[in-house]
Order: sequence, then structure tokens, then C-alpha cells
Amino acid sequence: MYKRVTLRDTVEVPPAHLADVTPGLVKRLLQDKLEGRMDEDVGSVVSVIDVHDIGEGAVVPGEEGVYFTAEFDALTFDPEMQEVVDGEIVEVVNFGAFVGIGPVDGLLHVSQISDEYLAYDEEGQMLSSRDSNRTLGVGDAVRARIVTKSIDERNPRDSKIGLTAKQVGLGKHGWLEEDRQKRGATTEAGED
Repeated sequence: MYKRVTLRDTVEVPPAHLADVTPGLVKRLLQDKLEGRMDEDVGSVVSVIDVHDIGEGAVVPGEEGVYFTAEFDALTFDPEMQEVVDGEIVEVVNFGAFVGIGPVDGLLHVSQISDEYLAYDEEGQMLSSRDSNRTLGVGDAVRARIVTKSIDERNPRDSKIGLTAKQVGLGKHGWLEEDRQKRGATTEAGED
């Protein structure tokens, strides 16, 4: 999901800064250009970390600045299919819950949360089960698996990540803890 990668890219240094082409300046220019952008090969660039090498620079006719190619390290976010992720519920709607997983949100469709019927409580911003009295609302921590992804390079926030929690070991963290305690109590009772 999160990776540190070494990349190469070109930035334009404005004429006012040509006397001071330093790794710090190039890093700031790379941050402005790349952070928050999505790339098919590396995912979303979260942060430019270090600049290792800056080329000689090239003048392009008709352009004001000078273009420098730089090699740098960046922190990227690239969700993998079938990857298990932890996130927080950021919004609940009648058809499911949106889970914040890094710089994008994934959809946990109501059919992928539980085998129980979950009713939508618009006022309370939650989904709840009548059978087990379990609820899922904004701020709850969940563990889910990525089952679909459609990355939008132009508008990374419009990328679509589909999640499921219908598997042993997945779901709301509180539910997982309840299940562990029940299994522990059953195991202890069976040992007597």
C-alpha cells in the first residue's frame, strides 16, 4: 500500500531562482507538482522525501524557466487487489459506508459488511443490525479487503475502491474484539 520509491521527473525552475538551484528548492517544486497526483505505475504520490540528483538543466525556446531533471525518493500509496487494509468510517449512506484508507476512500457496500440485514439510520449516521444490535458509524475503525479498484489519474479523489468485510477476521474492530472474547470464553468453558 505505502511504498518508498525512487523516481525521476522534470521541474521548471523560474528565472528568479536560477542562481539558487538547490535540492531544497527542487524538492519544493516537485512537491507542488506531484503531491496528491495519481500515476498508474506508482499510485498516488503522498510526499516527496529526498532529492538525490539534479541534472544540468535545459532551456526550452519560448519558456521562461529552465527545466531540471531530478532523481528523488517519494512516499506513494498504491492499493493492491486483495490487500487487507485498516481504515476509519468517514461517511455512512443508505447503501454502505465510505472508509478512509490513505489519500482515497473505499466503499464498503452494505451487502459486503455483514450477513445480517443492516438498517440505515440517517439521523444517527449509522448502519445497525436488529439481530445482534451491532452498529457501524462515522469514526469507527474497520478492517476490510480490497476487491475492486478503478484509479482516476486526473482526479485521484474520484478513484473507486471497493471493499468487503464479509470474511473471518474482517469488520469493525469492536466486532472483531467481541468475537475474540466469545471464542476465548468458549475455549475456556470447553477446557473445564
